[in-house]
Amino acid sequence: MYPEDLKYTGEHEWVRVDGDGPVRIGITAYAQEALGDIVFVSLPEVGERIEAGSTVGELESTKSVSDLYAPITGEVVARNESLDATPELVNSDPYGEGWLIEVAPADPSVLDGLLDAATYQAGLEP
Repeated sequence: MYPEDLKYTGEHEWVRVDGDGPVRIGITAYAQEALGDIVFVSLPEVGERIEAGSTVGELESTKSVSDLYAPITGEVVARNESLDATPELVNSDPYGEGWLIEVAPADPSVLDGLLDAATYQAGLEP
């Protein structure tokens, strides 16, 4: 349920690290399940600088509106434009086509401080 090749945050975002380039960010299966059916996604613009822990967008579902938090500091280099027309991709494929943004990290070493899949999952269990 939580891919081993990803890093995670306590705010239920995942980060895919692929070499030294930008990282891809999305929300976990746990988060999309808790939100319910996603009907609208608001994301930061390409070129925008984001700060770790700050609110960078919103996910609107049939239940509520939830903030999206930046897991790292850096510059947004891509956003998933497909979500404008099909926000439900966040529900149906949270680790694939439902990704949210790509960020060039200001300091790649902070990625080492994110959670692994086992630690993230252990934090979900009562």
